[in-house]
Amino acid sequence: VQLQASGGGLVEAGGSLGLSCAASGRTWRSDNIMGWFRRAPGKERVFVAGINWDSTWIDYADTVKGRFTISRDNAKNTVTLQMNELKPEDTAVYYCVADRRSYMLRIGKGDYWGRGTLVTVSS
Repeated sequence: VQLQASGGGLVEAGGSLGLSCAASGRTWRSDNIMGWFRRAPGKERVFVAGINWDSTWIDYADTVKGRFTISRDNAKNTVTLQMNELKPEDTAVYYCVADRRSYMLRIGKGDYWGRGTLVTVSS
């Protein structure tokens, strides 16, 4: 399984940016949980958002609730993170992650990880 993230870049504080992650591979399962983590400079990688296959489970870190929206398209094997009202503290490398189990994904032990895409929010 490969996860390819895209959409990172530079944006001013208060602006918006969308990230997308496409899953591929012979063993990919459409019922995999998908989500995002981020690692800010000098900090540990932390959970951002997660979603299950039919969107009945969606979870966000408290720091992004109300500003970020996660969604997925199972027909395209993609997950999207729409980020609004961005703040300088959102600056980080964002990683796409997937796993069969939401609790494993949530604690950062997902089976599949993408390489990450950089988001920089200027003040």
